[in-house]
Parts: sequence; structure tokens; C-alpha cells
Amino acid sequence: MRKLPSHGTLRMTKVAYPLGLCVGLFIYVAYIKWHRASAAQAFFTVAGAATGARWGQQTFSSPGSAARGPEVFYGIMFDAGSTGTRVHVFQFARPPGETPTLTHETFKALKPGLSAYADDVEKSAQGIQELLDVAKQHIPFDFWKATPLVLKATAGLRLLPGEKAQKLLQKVKEVFKASPFLVGDDCVSIMNGTDEGVSAWITVNFLTGSLKTPGRSSVGMLDLGGGSTQITFLPRVEGTLQASPPGHLTALQMFNRTYKLYSYSYLGLGLMSARLAILGGVEGKPAEDGKELISPCLSPGFRGEWEHAEVTYRISGQKAAGLHETCASRVSEVLRNKVHKTEEVQHVDFYAFSYYYDLAASVGLIDAEKGGSLMVGDFEIAAKYVCRTLETRPQSSPFTCMDLTYISLLLQEFGFPRDKVLRLTRKIDNVETSWALGAIFHYIDSLKRQKSTAS
Repeated sequence: MRKLPSHGTLRMTKVAYPLGLCVGLFIYVAYIKWHRASAAQAFFTVAGAATGARWGQQTFSSPGSAARGPEVFYGIMFDAGSTGTRVHVFQFARPPGETPTLTHETFKALKPGLSAYADDVEKSAQGIQELLDVAKQHIPFDFWKATPLVLKATAGLRLLPGEKAQKLLQKVKEVFKASPFLVGDDCVSIMNGTDEGVSAWITVNFLTGSLKTPGRSSVGMLDLGGGSTQITFLPRVEGTLQASPPGHLTALQMFNRTYKLYSYSYLGLGLMSARLAILGGVEGKPAEDGKELISPCLSPGFRGEWEHAEVTYRISGQKAAGLHETCASRVSEVLRNKVHKTEEVQHVDFYAFSYYYDLAASVGLIDAEKGGSLMVGDFEIAAKYVCRTLETRPQSSPFTCMDLTYISLLLQEFGFPRDKVLRLTRKIDNVETSWALGAIFHYIDSLKRQKSTAS
């Protein structure tokens, strides 16, 4: 017979089941609450970290943010030169109470120069837009409206008839106005030669630290472009200021200081324009059909073509011997009474850029990548050597003899002795030594002064 459970056992079973169910439910609810609390805590921890990271980034880089770190700002400068149009996108950082520093540069160039579109203005917009897209890619969206956009044209447009140049600039301005950047009424202009020289002086002295340290000796600047050449330095001798011809002195205001600079641009004495003058041509006038330009700076019997300012010139070499001597004589004629000589340049450290660098590198006077230092007389030594070997090896670059001879005599006309040491470089601290940096930096500084005056 089966044994039946007692009443006590039944009562214990009836109590245990509900009690176990309640305990299990309590444990389950407690676990769910704990899990959700942990997840929420993890979420807010991650979110807080992300917010903190964004805030930290904002204090460093957002326009108008509280200055917990360096203020970051950008500037865009278009360099419309005679041989190409280039965009420079600069990023600056300004620690509180200190002078700004350049933290990054983006650079891109397109050929031909803006002046090549003088008879087809609409076509110029495509290249400008392509370079604007580069700026958009390298500047954060939040900074677009606060980033100044500027184009300055140099010798290429200065040599164009006024009406054609203005139509080109108006087209560029239309493209700029449609962009998301900060565009002022003066955003597009033809840069006069003095401003070009002064801007390059700002660049090199900014990069060498001379503008940061009041009283520190500044350096001079020599730039040799295609259509013009510039010389700029800060005179320390009163006699230099008194003897300077009209138009050779200019005032510059930067960082609440005023500099009185010796600066002049010689339009028509850039390397390409000088070549044309040495050949016997005239700027802006094509050679007559069937006519060859004769140069004493080319090897005997040389025959060839050279394209300058969208015009092809037929040229031929000289027949007489003594290539360097006859070339130097012709160059001296081209330079006669066109360059002002200053004694003080002997005592100022100078940096030389552009074609000075390119020619020196091409004949091994400096390292092609790193640059270097040389004496003014080295250009003359190289010119004599190249001219002499060109007589026996006419297949070499036909213009090197001419170019080196021209540079050698140009520097001497400026007042540099043959033993004067020049520093030739493309970059300082890995930054291009063009006038573009100085120009946009001065522009931004001017905007800041205007805002400060207005408030």
C-alpha cells in the first residue's frame, strides 16, 4: 500500500513554492536593475569622455571659443603669377598673449598663369574653382565662414592691358563670392611690386623668428621672378634712408610695431623679361614673321625657339667668340641706369629665392633639395664656365649662360660685392618662402586691427 504524505509535509510544500518564486523574482528584478544601471553608467562614461574630447578640441580650435588653448585660425592666399596660379592654405595657432605660429601649409599649383586667359575669361574660372576645392578639403567646415580668401596677381597681370586684367579679376571675384569663405571687397587685386617684396620680407622674417623678438636683427630678401625682381630689407643706417630714391621706402605695421623698409620691385627685370630684352625683343610685342632675334649669350650657330608670354620667338646665337664677355656686355646694356645701388646691403644678411635658387641648383652651386649658401661671385664663376663649355657643347641648355651672367651682374648692380654670402632656400622649417605667407598674415593682422578700432 502506498504511503500518503502527512499534512505537515503538505503545508511545508505549499509555503516553499511561493517563497522560492518570490526569491527568484526578487533576484531577477535586482539583476535587471543592476544591469541597466551598469549599462547606463557605461554609456554616460563614454558619452562624457566623448563630450570632454569634443570640448577639449573646441577650446583649441573652434572659432570664438573660450581660450583654454591656442586659438586656431586659417587663411587662403591665391598667388596668380606669370607662369601659374597657386593656392596656399595656411593654418595658424596663437597661444594666449603670444605671437601666432604657422602649424600647417597646403599648397597646389596649376598652369598656365591667369594672364593666359586674357582672351577667354570664362575659362579661367575652372582652375580657380579646382584650387578652391583644395581649400575646402583642408579646412574644417566650422572655420569656412571665418577664413579670409584672397587672390593677389603679380607681374603676369601687371603686364596686361588694364581692361583685360580687370575682366579676369572680376571673374575671379565672382567665383570667390560664391564660395563659403570670408570674402572682402578687396579680396582680389593686382599686387604692386613693393607689396610683393614686403610680403616676402614678412615671410622670411616670420619664419626665422625676427618678428617675434623685438630688437633681433632682421634679414633681407631677394626675389627673382619671371617678370619682376624685388629687394627688401630694414635699413639701420640713416644714410640709406636719406639716399633712397622716391618710392623705395615703405612703412609696414605688424604686431603693433611700425617698420620703415627699403623695398623696390623692378618690373621688366625678372628673368623671363630680361631674357627677352637681351635677345632684342620688346615685352608685349611678338616677333615679326620670319624674323629671328639675335643674342650674344647663345652658342655660335644656335637655332631654336623659345616661348615667352604665349608668344614663340625664333632665336639664333652669335657668330663671334668670347661668349661670356659679349653676353656680359649686352646684359650691362640692359641693366644700365635701371637699378639703384645701396651700400648697406653689404652688411645685411640676405635670403634669395625663386630663380636665384633654381639657377644655382641647376649648375651645382647649392644642393637642389636643401639649398645652401654661396658668394655672389660664384654666379660669375659659374657663368664663365658654362659659357665657355657651351661653345663646345651647344646641346646643353642654351639659356644657362645668359641667365647666370644676368644674375651675376644684377646682384652687383644692387650693391653686393663678389664676396657677399647669400642664403638660398626654398623652405624654412619646411615652409615655402614665398610672399604668400607674409601677404595673408599681414591681411589677417589688418583685419584684426580694423575690428579692434571699430570696437
